[in-house]
Amino acid sequence: MKSTIKLIAIIFTSGVLISSCKKNDTMSPTVYYEQQDQMGRPGINTVFVADVADKETFNVTTPSLMGAAFQSKFQARLSALNPGYTVNVLGLDNTTFTSVLATDVLNVSTTGPTKFFTSTTDYLTGRGLADDVIDNELTLIFGGSTGASNPGLTSDHVNANDKVFLTSFPYLASPW
Repeated sequence: MKSTIKLIAIIFTSGVLISSCKKNDTMSPTVYYEQQDQMGRPGINTVFVADVADKETFNVTTPSLMGAAFQSKFQARLSALNPGYTVNVLGLDNTTFTSVLATDVLNVSTTGPTKFFTSTTDYLTGRGLADDVIDNELTLIFGGSTGASNPGLTSDHVNANDKVFLTSFPYLASPW
């Protein structure tokens, strides 16, 4: 009798284990990702896309299609922001400059320093943590051919990070 009970318990337990190990034939659902924001260069969407609906469109536009979709709007916005704009310190006229900005990607130099803008020959090759990109962008918009025009408009007066950057990964200081 005891061996019959043990045998029934073993068979029952085996059945439970076997059924719990049964292969699950259901497929995992397909996951789709959607681009929600475009932020290659800081402030580009904020400054150059005036219409709220266009801001959302800009955020989800593939970079290779951005120039065709937004360059003329950027050009009109630059003319509205700085009616006297002719060329900037990089020598870029309105059309050329807005063509560069309308494709909002962050280029990376593989052969030289990574800098947002430091000189007329070293620009838009990436972005270092300490680069003052907003001042640089303001200079490119309002600074004229020398970078010194409209000095009241070429700086946000935020000249440094509030904490020192780390010397090893992740490089950013902790927020508190």
